Amino acid sequence: MTAYESPGEPGAATGPAHGAGPARYDAVVLAGGAARRLGGTDKPGVRVGGRPLLDRVLAACATARTTVVVAVPRPTARPVTWAREDPPGGGPLAALDAGLRHTAAEHVAVLSADLPFLQEPTVARLLGALRASGSDGVLLTDPQGRDQPLVAAYRAPRLREELGRLTDRHGALAGLPLRRLTAELNLTRISDPVASFDCDTWDDIATARARIREHGHVLDEWISAVKDELGLDLDVDTRGLLDLARDAAHGVARPAAPLTTFLVGYAAAQAGGGPEAVAEAARKAAALAERWGQESTSEDGPSADGSHPPQGDLAPDATPDSRPDAG
Repeated sequence: MTAYESPGEPGAATGPAHGAGPARYDAVVLAGGAARRLGGTDKPGVRVGGRPLLDRVLAACATARTTVVVAVPRPTARPVTWAREDPPGGGPLAALDAGLRHTAAEHVAVLSADLPFLQEPTVARLLGALRASGSDGVLLTDPQGRDQPLVAAYRAPRLREELGRLTDRHGALAGLPLRRLTAELNLTRISDPVASFDCDTWDDIATARARIREHGHVLDEWISAVKDELGLDLDVDTRGLLDLARDAAHGVARPAAPLTTFLVGYAAAQAGGGPEAVAEAARKAAALAERWGQESTSEDGPSADGSHPPQGDLAPDATPDSRPDAG
């Protein structure tokens, strides 16, 4: 039996997972393919938006209790558990079996290492749909409606059960296609043409690199890349900081924008870090920029009708000096 869910916003955390706190799950990332259509290039290490494809996928499952990467060990942006299929290069079923041996959670996200647009809300959406259904797994489909079983969440006991049966039937899992497993599972499908996009060819890589540089994506991509590079796990109000930078640039001077945002970050770090510290530092700086801008638009002397500047243009402790020799 196959169930279909409405696509919703691509990559968005809609459905049962939306608004829910992180639940316990493990993740298995398959990163040991031969990448024949890339000429044997180390596909997980290919950079899109300045980050290796593998690191982009690892960021999407950062809330997993345990993340197992089935591949030859390499430096990664976050700690993982490494596993290797037997024999090496034995194919996706052998790799999945090797990865599952290091997991204990009931639910497991199974992901390939070549998904440039996969994000954490999509993983949460898959897991939420799995928990709310009676299915053995929930997977994404691509724009042509084809299953993407390596962008999915499964009930781990069912995977182990079917992998055991396949092993008994064939003697080993090496060389068996993934469809031998998925054909035995009760699956729910969710359409997501963005998150399901994978990089099999150099044209796919070029498409992914071009898309993240589009106006609607480049800023979020850049911020994510910087956070990964600096080892930061911090959600910030990007729009609020941009508004602050704009106000500083317009109300003070253009170079004030980057310097102000730097100082906001430094002040937040001094206050212990975290989104609240960033928001409070940004609020204070924005209020200062607003006051500064108001001063620049008011006259220093009396207005045309002879009145003095509004009281708001005076500092709280300022009082006019009426002494005869006051300059």
